[in-house]
Amino acid sequence: MGCQERQRTRLAPMLTTNPFDDDKLREECGIFGVSSAETASAIVALGLHALQHRGQEAAGITSWDGHAFHTHRAMGHVAGNFDRDEVIRALPGNAACGHVRYSTTGETSLRNVQPLYAELSSGGFAVAHNGNISNAMKLRRELIRRGSIFQSTSDTEVIIHLVATSTYRTLLDKLIDALRHVEGAYSLIVMTPEGMIACRDPLGIRPLVMGKLGDTIIFASETVAFDVVGADYVRSIEPGELVIVTHDGQVRSHRPFGETHPRPCIFEHVYFSRPDSIVDGSSVYSVRKAIGAQLAIENPVDADYVIPVPDSGVPAAIGYAQESGIPFELGIIRSHYIGRTFIQPGDKVRHLGVKLKHNANRALIEGKRIVLIDDSIVRGTTSLKIVQMMHEAGAKEVHMRIASPPTKHSCFYGVDTPERTKLLAHKLDIGGMQDFIHADSLAFISIDGLYKALGEAKRADIRPQYCDACFTGDYPTTLTDQDEAVVTDQLELLAERVV
Repeated sequence: MGCQERQRTRLAPMLTTNPFDDDKLREECGIFGVSSAETASAIVALGLHALQHRGQEAAGITSWDGHAFHTHRAMGHVAGNFDRDEVIRALPGNAACGHVRYSTTGETSLRNVQPLYAELSSGGFAVAHNGNISNAMKLRRELIRRGSIFQSTSDTEVIIHLVATSTYRTLLDKLIDALRHVEGAYSLIVMTPEGMIACRDPLGIRPLVMGKLGDTIIFASETVAFDVVGADYVRSIEPGELVIVTHDGQVRSHRPFGETHPRPCIFEHVYFSRPDSIVDGSSVYSVRKAIGAQLAIENPVDADYVIPVPDSGVPAAIGYAQESGIPFELGIIRSHYIGRTFIQPGDKVRHLGVKLKHNANRALIEGKRIVLIDDSIVRGTTSLKIVQMMHEAGAKEVHMRIASPPTKHSCFYGVDTPERTKLLAHKLDIGGMQDFIHADSLAFISIDGLYKALGEAKRADIRPQYCDACFTGDYPTTLTDQDEAVVTDQLELLAERVV
């Protein structure tokens, strides 16, 4: 899982540290790397600030000074951990990479914070990973049987051990050999004494882009990080591509996996990426407005106002309002000052939590018919409370429109999703979901409509253009660990019945 801990045999429910954010899909991490720049670690810290939305539980930076590697890792946000001069001074060198992360299953501990670092026969090896290795548990068992000793519960460490035990001669060939053994999703930034390597899995499920700041090459999960540090966006790292930047500035590209059929994550456009980023050559903000417009075409409703569920629903709501001609208004006001550990979870507090974060603009919505626009429904608990809040504030009718298809399936590629049985769309049809959240109507954009908003005619039946498994259940890779877990559960259930 890159920034997640490894899956247990049975997939555990999503863990949360914030009682107000347990009903959203969350990207699991962001990565940022700088090669050949003075004060590289300071640039990385700025880049991680811009990627903080991709992971808010821990952060780390590793630098290379030409002789040794230096690492600082900490729980919490980038701010407070990497905005002190003494921390940056302790990370000297002209090359550095960093990582922000969430955790899901298993423990949240410093030993799992990235970049991970190890001393190999070829020298130091630091890696920052966004994604999920879906056969990590199987590989881990095999490596342990062969004598490997793991220091973390992160699946990223599997890559390190595969590199360490590879029989190939050069470090690049060892890394390629290691990646041929893994399945799933990965975008990696690797630092070695020879230089920096950025690579993306053959399907390009997780994003990775390249920029330039003068003569300095920069890699990041999103282009918005380039804007923050003053770099220019160059291009995306292609699916299956490895880009090597030596410490003297030479850049080489390798494509060891042959022809690929990319399936980048469609949810980057719907929710994960910041709206001011460019993903797969498209403005995220423009795509989300187009999604909202398509949603209005497919699911019109008579109403007085279009109201976004802040903040992720705003661009789609603008598109819906422009297409429908219904005025856009801010009927929900969000507080930006609720910390992740503001109060401890509890049923009563959890119920009040939504009102601490979101409050109805009663003067606007009282007596009005409103259309709420949100990016997704996961468990449905937040949607229920938002709709209830609108009714309590005097809304005459509350209609909900969702800027993605129903989320019916779990993600195994580095996104924080509950197990499938916890997903509302897995348990109920749309009518049942509407009743659950107490809306006057509920509708989602169609899968073909989502593709249309992304500039495609429709979703291709064979080799779809994106990974949309969370909507369709069409996983683009094998899921070894998940399949083994299912078999194990079935065998245990059979044994219980025999007993």
